[in-house]
Amino acid sequence: MTSDLKAQGRVKRHRRVRKLAVGTEARPRLAVYRSNRQIYAQLIDDSSGRTLVSASSQKVREGGDPTTRAKAVGRAVATRAADAGIKRVTFDRGGFRYHGRVKSLAEGAREGGLDF
Repeated sequence: MTSDLKAQGRVKRHRRVRKLAVGTEARPRLAVYRSNRQIYAQLIDDSSGRTLVSASSQKVREGGDPTTRAKAVGRAVATRAADAGIKRVTFDRGGFRYHGRVKSLAEGAREGGLDF
C-alpha cells in the first residue's frame, strides 16, 4: 500500500469521526495528530474556531520511547486545560487507531484529570 493511499484512508476515517466529535466552549475537542516522529494534541472550540490549549512531544521532553513521550504530552495538555478551567473534553483520534501512542496520550490525559 502506498503512502498516498494510507494518507487518504486516514483523512477519510477522520472525516467519519469528526461527524460525531464536535467541540464546544463547554466541552472542547481533544484533537490528536500523530506523525512518524512526533505527537500533537490540541483542545479546540469548533464553534468559535479557536485552539484553547496545545501540547506536543517537541516541547515536552520526558521519557525515551514514543509511548512514554505521548503519555507525557497527554498529562501536559491536561494540566494546561486545568489551568484554563477545562475538565470535560470530546476525544478526536484524528483517524488513527486507538492504540499505541494515541492510546497512551489518552491515558495520560485521563491521569491528568481530563474527563472523556
